[in-house]
Amino acid sequence: MDTLILVSLALPLLLALLVALPRSRAVALALAPGAPLPALVLALAAREPLLFELPDVLTGLQLGVDDTGRVFLLFTSLIWLAAGWYARGWLADDPRRARFAVFFLLTQAGNLGACLALDAAGFYAFYALMSFAAYGLVAHDNNAVARRAGRVYLVLAVAGEMLILSGLLLALGLAPDHPWAVACLLLGFGVKVGLPLLHVSLPLAYAAAPAPAAAVLAGAMIKAGLLGWLRFLPLGDAALPDAGQILMLAGGAAIVGGSVIGLMQRQPGAILAYSSVAQMGHFALGVGAGLVAPELWPLIAAALVVYAAHHALAKAALFLGLGVVARHGASFIHLAGLALPALALAGAPFSSGMLAKLGLKDALAPLPAPWADVLPVLLAVGVLGTALLMARFLVRVREAPTAGGAPASLWAPWLLMLAGVAGMTAGLAPSASWTAALQPGVLLYALWPILAALVLTVIALRLRLRAPQIPAGDLLVPFERLLATLARRLAHLRPPALPTLPTHAARRPPRLESRLRAWPLAGALWLALLAGFIVLLAR
Repeated sequence: MDTLILVSLALPLLLALLVALPRSRAVALALAPGAPLPALVLALAAREPLLFELPDVLTGLQLGVDDTGRVFLLFTSLIWLAAGWYARGWLADDPRRARFAVFFLLTQAGNLGACLALDAAGFYAFYALMSFAAYGLVAHDNNAVARRAGRVYLVLAVAGEMLILSGLLLALGLAPDHPWAVACLLLGFGVKVGLPLLHVSLPLAYAAAPAPAAAVLAGAMIKAGLLGWLRFLPLGDAALPDAGQILMLAGGAAIVGGSVIGLMQRQPGAILAYSSVAQMGHFALGVGAGLVAPELWPLIAAALVVYAAHHALAKAALFLGLGVVARHGASFIHLAGLALPALALAGAPFSSGMLAKLGLKDALAPLPAPWADVLPVLLAVGVLGTALLMARFLVRVREAPTAGGAPASLWAPWLLMLAGVAGMTAGLAPSASWTAALQPGVLLYALWPILAALVLTVIALRLRLRAPQIPAGDLLVPFERLLATLARRLAHLRPPALPTLPTHAARRPPRLESRLRAWPLAGALWLALLAGFIVLLAR
């Protein structure tokens, strides 16, 4: 098992290196889709907790599989496997597919490493690799939309990494429950989770990234922020009511705001992005409740892990299916395939979503007032909002041109994800949970949001109602306009130009600047900075 842990991390890194080398590129590209297989085998085979230590790496790298990490590793590796398989067909004619593969494999290594790292230094190193390498996925198309999404993503990623590093250092130097450490960790990982005000990169990144990249961004990577909370917040150990209340309020705002703004989107990818914001609000509610009432944490943690697996697979399946529709049109069978994960996200009866939502609802029920009265209403609003978002998503997808079926290179990995949606989360839950969930009253509770969303959608279509449109990125748009206005007004305050240099001297800086802007050198500089930090941390 120790060897399998190392292979799970080394294989994607080795393949990224081989793709970057022209002589080995063809073979490496052919092998790249199978890079997550060792991690998937490890997650399936590791029935008992594992620990593998490398005392000479960083501050003593600890890799392994515990109960929480096993579930995260299982759905993460499955999503990366399907997305890598899908990417081979999606990018078959893309001249930049080798560059995409390098970033894809580096991001994958970071994501899998975050699932396997059990110490703070190792987790941070893999998490940072995942975050920065993903910039190449977001900005891959290199058009105006992709460049803007990449800039916004990178700014928030850097801010998040700084906050996470500060929080980890404060937790190690002071105490895990120190208020500043908790605040930094909540905000730093909240960038990936998509907390309100920190969520603006999600709709831009999901829309700009190619379909296989959007699937891993929305399915696997967003859960790494949740895993960071689970690993490094003092959940179950200390009561932090102030931080917990604030996080629960933020979660409630995400549930309501994500649903409302999502209904005002017209692009299917943006609808899915705001659905993720709303869904991650449920995770913020759960983690916040764990800080308020640590005695409830074991039950809440189990519910959140099941919810994470359910949401990860359903959202990845939706983005892969959306890519099929974008390439080959919206046939009946495409819409039927999209309806399965959409109904699961909405918590339809007999779906994994019903089990996940009921599990979280029951785990949060013992909370003291005022949450005991507020949460049932808030969760009901969240379920109805998700059902409406999925209905609007399917309506917008249906308007795409109808065409023939997709080739096997796209259909097969999409079917793999649909199979995961149908079976994986059910296998994680005990049979007793399904017995309780299949009571008539519980089934009615799961069914009413679907029926309400169906009725409201039919009425809106019959009356041809059009919701006002909010641009993707919502609050970012007026902020960008404000910055542009300030830049114009301050333009006259620029210092006078320096005397013109001789021609031969004036030509060198632009050449140097253009070289520094080249992506290979920029990436190397980022990696060098990260390596320098690791060396300093290990001393």
